[in-house]
Amino acid sequence: MEPISAWTAASQYGLEKGTVLFDLPLQDYKLQVVSYGCCLWIVAYWPKGNAVAFRAAFAPDDTLSVKLVEESDPLTITLSASALTIKVTIHLPETQEAIFRYTSEITPGFDMLIPYWPRDIMPLSPKGAQHTKGTVHATQVGTRSGNVFFSFEQPQTGSVFYFQDLTSLNKYCETTAASAGDLVGGTWPELGMKLPVSTSKSLKAGETYMISDAYVLLSGEIPQDNYQMSQQFINHLATIYPLLPKPETQYHDWVDILHKGLHDLENHKGCWKYADGRSYLNAYVSDYKTPPESMVQLAVLLPLMDYDRWSGEDHCPVIETLHNGLENFYNKKIGTVARWLPALEEQLDRSEEQKKPDVMDSWYLHHPLLNLSRLALDGDELAKKLLMDSIGYVIKVARHFKYQWPVFYKMTTLEVIKAETEEGKGGEKDVPGAYAHLMIQVWQLTGDKKYFDEAVAAARKLDGLGFDIFYQANNTSFSAGALLRLYKETKEEVFLNLSYLCIAAILKNVQLWECSYGNAKHYPTFFAMYPLKDAPYTAAYEEQEVFSGIHTFLKEADGLDEILPSVRLLLAECVKYIINRVSYYYPPRLPREVLAKSEEVKTGEIDPNLWIALEDLQDGWNPSGQVGQEVYGAGIAFGIVPRQFHKLNEEGFMVFTEYPATEFKKRGKALRFYTRGSSAFTFRLAIVPTKKETSLPKFNLTVNSGKTVTPNDSRKDYVEFELPGDSRVRLQW
Repeated sequence: MEPISAWTAASQYGLEKGTVLFDLPLQDYKLQVVSYGCCLWIVAYWPKGNAVAFRAAFAPDDTLSVKLVEESDPLTITLSASALTIKVTIHLPETQEAIFRYTSEITPGFDMLIPYWPRDIMPLSPKGAQHTKGTVHATQVGTRSGNVFFSFEQPQTGSVFYFQDLTSLNKYCETTAASAGDLVGGTWPELGMKLPVSTSKSLKAGETYMISDAYVLLSGEIPQDNYQMSQQFINHLATIYPLLPKPETQYHDWVDILHKGLHDLENHKGCWKYADGRSYLNAYVSDYKTPPESMVQLAVLLPLMDYDRWSGEDHCPVIETLHNGLENFYNKKIGTVARWLPALEEQLDRSEEQKKPDVMDSWYLHHPLLNLSRLALDGDELAKKLLMDSIGYVIKVARHFKYQWPVFYKMTTLEVIKAETEEGKGGEKDVPGAYAHLMIQVWQLTGDKKYFDEAVAAARKLDGLGFDIFYQANNTSFSAGALLRLYKETKEEVFLNLSYLCIAAILKNVQLWECSYGNAKHYPTFFAMYPLKDAPYTAAYEEQEVFSGIHTFLKEADGLDEILPSVRLLLAECVKYIINRVSYYYPPRLPREVLAKSEEVKTGEIDPNLWIALEDLQDGWNPSGQVGQEVYGAGIAFGIVPRQFHKLNEEGFMVFTEYPATEFKKRGKALRFYTRGSSAFTFRLAIVPTKKETSLPKFNLTVNSGKTVTPNDSRKDYVEFELPGDSRVRLQW
């Protein structure tokens, strides 16, 4: 028997005594709208009669009376109490799945504080909610999406995917100075959303506030394992997603942003440090105390080289400077490329666990080597030597820890310094996927099957982790692509299932709502990606790497008909919104008042005029840039431009797509290509001159063998179209 609060006991009693106002059919389900005392409930009945109740209206310690009913679509019920008026709408969208939506608006009769508000979901049983059992698979963390996904198992019923569009709370949060973080969740059997507490700033008398905008998907399925759970999570999210209001995207001149960033990277002294006879990038602007890091150099070098190949321009001085310093990171004593420059490792200030000599953060060992392997596959001999000189040590560590890495360990002795992220939570659980990715790259480079076997051995350790597979967003996204590659090579379904699990964990870690209270009014947040499962802010570098990881995954997925359509849909949308948002990490795009003050910056300093990304964008009530201005985030633009702009030098223009695109083929005055994603959604395509003085020709664009698409409103400097995803495109001029 589950313990319950007095609120839940009273609520179930009220439902038993309440008045049924409406019966609404919903496919094989039935909805009852029930009024009793201080609440209005929507009770969802499964075909076998089991039920879950959703509280749509609540008047604290008061009685609600129905004043007005509008029986249209949506059904609208206006209720009143002595302290407030509440309007509830119930809408049944036309979908293949059983979905209903309800919204609640309140109008206080006086300036009102909200010190407490109960959650709005309650499973029902003839014996009481305390006699039910269920599993909560996913809830909101921080300011991520406001969803809760749970199975109702005793009595055997089904599952519920509940999504709260927290965009609707912006006015409430702006008025009360409250955050929309950590609102949707709970513990069985008291689930759903609670309103943010407001104890000092009140809602205003006579003003109307949206306090709930909930989408509920009912299912008769109960996931039997983590693989079914993760795939249901993805599919349910993809079913709800088209119903959500989504912000408009904008075309950003990423090529111009790139040139500004490159200029500042090359010339701002705060980006560089001279040590051990070479010049290195700092991790953060004006952080001269910390020794150079291998990951930082490679995190900028790889995207810069991608751009260099794309542009055909000469960036050799910067590339050569970064490349020449790589060999100094090889620690001969240990036999691997190290995190810190070995010559300066003793200068570490020991302020954090990882800032101590001989201490390695598990994911960090593999990350620089992954980038070296990419360079090696492109024919870089120095990178190949450093990689192959290090790989023996990497395998030794993996086997020592049996492919389950702790958080920190000593590089020389492999003594564990910190075993778990939290007590009972285990170590860095997505590192086996990063290791598998590295081993696949080395296998491709050498042709030696022992490396492929290492990848398989590590990947199997991810089995059974559920959403805990996610430790760090970029590693999890790279793991997804590696696992999909293993599936293609072995045809073992476990690897396909594990790749979906990684994708589900990433999608659980995004913010599918637009925060426009406080400082966040100045930057978009829809589809924002968080770097860690409990991080309070989004981070530039991890978003850049997730963006790259999604491209890798979708490339691996080409030609695989068995890939879930919901995965293709959501990942293409994620790419679209990353491109739309991440330019706001650059301080010149933000008002100075939203930036952290100098005394609030953890590392280095912020130059508000510098086109180098902040590490962090925060919840609307916190200043951004508190962690610092990260030089290793300078690769954002260099990563976006080569992947989203297709350059036709002879023609004098570029084709930009918000969705990932591939198979570009030019013949005469025509360009053909394929856009990934789903035809259920559209994306922006822009044709941009390579030089501002270039005049663009007239264009004819068709999709899918003949359907003509007309350009959007004429613009002075580029031509824009709106196209469906999953399209074959032909552009003529």
